Amino acid sequence: MLSGMIMSALRMTAALTLVAGLSTTAASAQTAEGYWQGVQKNGSLRCGAAVAPPYVMRDPASGEYTGFFADLCRELADTFQVKPEFVDTTWDNIVAGLQAGKWDVSLALNRTPARAMAVQFSIPAMEYQISLAYNKENPKVPAGAKSVADLDQEGVTLAVMSGTAQDKAISAAVKKAQILRLPSNDETRLAVVSKRADILVDASDTNQLFTQSNPDWAVVLNPEPALAKQGVAFGLPHQLSAADVDVVNIFLEERVATGHVEELIRKAVDEVLKTSN
Repeated sequence: MLSGMIMSALRMTAALTLVAGLSTTAASAQTAEGYWQGVQKNGSLRCGAAVAPPYVMRDPASGEYTGFFADLCRELADTFQVKPEFVDTTWDNIVAGLQAGKWDVSLALNRTPARAMAVQFSIPAMEYQISLAYNKENPKVPAGAKSVADLDQEGVTLAVMSGTAQDKAISAAVKKAQILRLPSNDETRLAVVSKRADILVDASDTNQLFTQSNPDWAVVLNPEPALAKQGVAFGLPHQLSAADVDVVNIFLEERVATGHVEELIRKAVDEVLKTSN
């Protein structure tokens, strides 16, 4: 009798193991489909876009997005054979929106440890550093300034886009100067042009556009030591598998290696300069 009970228990255990195995197999089959297959089913790649020339620009009249990261969004969508869909956002919300699933990728996101705790990143499309642009005749800016510390003085106002990587970097670096945080790229530039602010804190290539547009008075300083030097990449959802991240990395690797990204950057820079002239 006891042996019969043992045999029944063994058969039941084997049956439960088989059922569990089948359930695991079914679950694996369901999760084997990657994130990008879901994007293909939806028919569009949603790209969170915050304006920062020459990375991302938006025509206020037509609503059309340009800039080299907007171009990369379109090319990535072509890779998936879907339509690109740009979702307007701000730098304060570009990470939170990705976390909330409001879009599939964030454009032109600086790779920082704090952000990496919330989202994933592709490999960098380009390297980024922060520079400081100002009027060379401004008496508040000391001659021969080389570092942020040289400019961190009472009465000096630094304009920066709120919520950006440059906002976080300059906020951690200054103790005496005032920081004027503004929502858009245009407003930070206007603040310096109108002398509401003394120094423009932005990406080095973006500030180069500013100085090229105002060659009579605008100069730029790349501080030593560097204020920040980071890769600029696609921001990706935190839950993506390594295989899903590889898809975007392989997409970017080829375009960086062949010089295609450099071509897109030059095109975006030319567009900005043409618009500003």
